[in-house]
Amino acid sequence: MHLPIALLERKKIQRIIFSVRSSEPQKISLLMEKAYERGGWCFHLPTPLHLRSFVALRESTGDDFLMGFGQIGAESGVSLTGKPLTHFASRMVATIAKSLAPPSLVRKFPLEKNGAEVLTPKEVDRMRFDPSLFDQALHPFLRQEIPFLLIGGPYGDWLLGLGRIDLLRSMVSAIREKGKTPIYQGEWAPFALPKAKPLDVAAFAIPIHKDEGRLPFEETCKLIKKFERPVLGLRPFSSPPIGRRAEGPFSLLLKELKVYSLMVEVASERDLDLLFRWAEKVPSLIPFRRT
Repeated sequence: MHLPIALLERKKIQRIIFSVRSSEPQKISLLMEKAYERGGWCFHLPTPLHLRSFVALRESTGDDFLMGFGQIGAESGVSLTGKPLTHFASRMVATIAKSLAPPSLVRKFPLEKNGAEVLTPKEVDRMRFDPSLFDQALHPFLRQEIPFLLIGGPYGDWLLGLGRIDLLRSMVSAIREKGKTPIYQGEWAPFALPKAKPLDVAAFAIPIHKDEGRLPFEETCKLIKKFERPVLGLRPFSSPPIGRRAEGPFSLLLKELKVYSLMVEVASERDLDLLFRWAEKVPSLIPFRRT
């Protein structure tokens, strides 16, 4: 089966990108193989296990069309006082919850009060891009069959909230210098899309589904309609198994909103059956247009 395609920085991608929801190597490999047998050649690689299964599939098939979408957290490229940014997660959250303006945005931002000490302005200023740390994170993805890299995640949004988009720019530049195409991955679309828009990335990947209260689905849809850059949809269904009634939002995102591609988590062959059944009804999107 030929899945619908789109162009992203002159590279053909499928409008369905497969992401296997599992931590079992055998299951990841099996579902990747099943998706490939039915025409899938774009795969999301969120963990080292997924990367290994993808590389094994590429080597066993010898198929040059197989394409991987790697994923790196923004914390992989930043340090403070010589320590990785992960050491300061609770303080970053506390700082954003206290100082992010306007207040209405603070109430909506998905942060939990943790009682941690806030970062001082000097500490925020002293955050530095760490090339050696970032190179370590990049290294596993420096393969020809992995042209795209998602960069961001929660730490990416937190850096935006602290006004340190310059650190994300450094990571995006480092990715491009390695010959890869960066995609910004945000976790909260109403905040991340406007803030991250200046980044030199090919697209913006954001969660889009109705089933998690903190994700304002209607607000996100309105924003996508006005957004002038390509958008990829993460986790369009809150969790596998994919329900039989999910065809509605599937069609909304790919047909009406013209989201470039959906990174869909599958957990079984049944999920794959439903996914391929719906994909037959989705048009290709070449070239990119907004309506």
